[in-house]
Amino acid sequence: MTAQTGKIGVTTDNIFPVIKKFLYSDHEIFLRELVSNAIDATQKLKTLSSFGEFKGELGEMNVRVSIDKEAGTLTVSDRGIGMTAEDVDKYINQIAFSGAEEFLEKYKDNANAIIGHFGLGFYSAFMVAKKVEIRSLSYKEGSEAVRWECDGSPEYTMEKIEKSDRGTDIILYIDDENKKFLEQAEVDLLLKKYCRFLPVPVISGKEQEWQDGKMVDTDRDKVVNATEPLWTRKPSELTDDDYRKFYHELYPGQEDPLFWIHLNVDYPFNLTGILFFPKIKNNFEITKNRIQLYCNQVFVTDSVEGVVPEFMMLLQGVIDSPDIPLNVSRSYLQSDTAVKKISGYITKKVASRLEEIFKADRADFEKKWDDIKIFITYGMLTDQKFCDAAMKFDLVKDTEGKYYTLEEYRTLIEGSQTDKDGDVVYLYTTDPVAQYTYINDATEKGYNVLVMDGQLDSHFIGMLESKIEKSRFVRVDSDVVDNLIPKSDKRQADLTSQQRDMLTEMFRSQVPAVEKAEFLVSFEALSAEANPILITQNEYMRRMKDMAAMQPGMSFYGELPDSYNLIVNTESPVIKRILADADATLMPQLQPLFDQIAENNSKSEAIRNEAKDGKPDEEQQNQIKQHDETATHLRTEQNKLSKEYAGSQPLVKQVIDLALLANGLLRGADLNAFIRRSVSLL
Repeated sequence: MTAQTGKIGVTTDNIFPVIKKFLYSDHEIFLRELVSNAIDATQKLKTLSSFGEFKGELGEMNVRVSIDKEAGTLTVSDRGIGMTAEDVDKYINQIAFSGAEEFLEKYKDNANAIIGHFGLGFYSAFMVAKKVEIRSLSYKEGSEAVRWECDGSPEYTMEKIEKSDRGTDIILYIDDENKKFLEQAEVDLLLKKYCRFLPVPVISGKEQEWQDGKMVDTDRDKVVNATEPLWTRKPSELTDDDYRKFYHELYPGQEDPLFWIHLNVDYPFNLTGILFFPKIKNNFEITKNRIQLYCNQVFVTDSVEGVVPEFMMLLQGVIDSPDIPLNVSRSYLQSDTAVKKISGYITKKVASRLEEIFKADRADFEKKWDDIKIFITYGMLTDQKFCDAAMKFDLVKDTEGKYYTLEEYRTLIEGSQTDKDGDVVYLYTTDPVAQYTYINDATEKGYNVLVMDGQLDSHFIGMLESKIEKSRFVRVDSDVVDNLIPKSDKRQADLTSQQRDMLTEMFRSQVPAVEKAEFLVSFEALSAEANPILITQNEYMRRMKDMAAMQPGMSFYGELPDSYNLIVNTESPVIKRILADADATLMPQLQPLFDQIAENNSKSEAIRNEAKDGKPDEEQQNQIKQHDETATHLRTEQNKLSKEYAGSQPLVKQVIDLALLANGLLRGADLNAFIRRSVSLL
């Protein structure tokens, strides 16, 4: 045929500016597209041969990527089906697909949505090339070879040439801005990223070996890909070592994975893959780009937010599905119906596989539980379907290191840990060492205490309370042991109001300043064996602060000081002794003040009662104000006497410091003073 020229049949001239401009940030994908096309051509010929439609010798079937730095070219060659002039005209020259102009207008701002549609993958070559040449010979008998050339404008040239071997060569004349693609190392890097698992051998350069103090090329071709990656094989053919070896190929230098899940489904969509459970460090962080997405063994992306549920970002591995469009924007991925179904299937498969592993070898599952707990917890918090499935194999651990399913644990504790309202109370600790005293009190009473020290456990506890009927989770240090699981109404402390006021100021005045902490003094009649003073923290406020630490929107709670209850045990022999001494020494000084305060309060109340319609006139208001100010002054004097007296009683300070010490709240100079006082009291 004589050389012909023409214009590429696209209904608008802006195809090349669109490719150049909007795909610039993704220009490296040109190599993926060209190699993928070469693989397709190779596999098509294999298929035709298997059906008897091609009777020639297949010979060596591979794809070759070669660089000629002097000529400034990068060539992708295959020995696949090749093209006739008519094929080139149909598949390369005619981009006049239906609605092309509307398509380009719609997607001109969305680079990824253009490439891969309607045969445009080939045109990604113009992102890096100032001229592209195609040399092709079809497998069909009697075919003539054809050469096509285009310089990035709609004009092209096509002519007949001589070519001895079937297949196609795509020759890219690399432009000045992209000379890095003439470097073997750069090309190999891209091939490793996008083509390392393609099903046909991809050859790039030569194998190297060390000679005379440097690496030199040998005469052996370097194959850059593994044509049968692990996920394409049957699980029954593979050993644990095979999976571990593959994991280390994907993620060199990491510890062995805990276990893995081999995905293999062919209905209602095609999906294969292997997901690995790595050891997750306790500092919880979702690390993206851990799972690689492939389409027919071609790497697509490692941004898989739309393909797998968010909680699976903690996993590593590969997913391969031809049902995921090869090049789509992330927003398109998330709205794609097939992708949503795939995401749902992966969730279901992971949950069922975890249940299988749990049932098959519970002892091994328990050994690995502390490492995978954060993954299970995060999944249950963020995915309702996973949560429902995981309720069967989610484990809780008690302070003795024993593991239970949620159902087993409820059966264990409901006999002894059901309160007077019929709620089963789950006691837990967030720090077994710091909260040891409280745990010990609870276990001595016959209660069981869970360890809930994970980063997500403050959220997880709330979720479990909503899932498990008639249940409450109570931290073991949130109240005295007798009140953690109330079986009946509290026993009231046997104190007069005046004794209560006196002791409140005595103890409050002697609490050392603890940064960002407030203490509220209260009195309870606990057992004589219980500690003289216990410090507890309000369950609700502490949970809010824990959650605020992880949720910026709740920072209001995070700024609030820690609120502690300083509970004085009026049945303790030590407290009885302190009270008896104060009654004998301090109360005689306070009694006149109590009487005068009561007298002034009584006078104010009488004036209010006398006022017409309950509204005191100006003179009455002045009288009330005078009595109230006198009462306030007397109360200040009363508190001053209580504080001075308490300061002279080492035992008051000692029992407070003991309680603070048990909670890790006694530090610095206050701790030093406690030690000195302890020595002097010996």
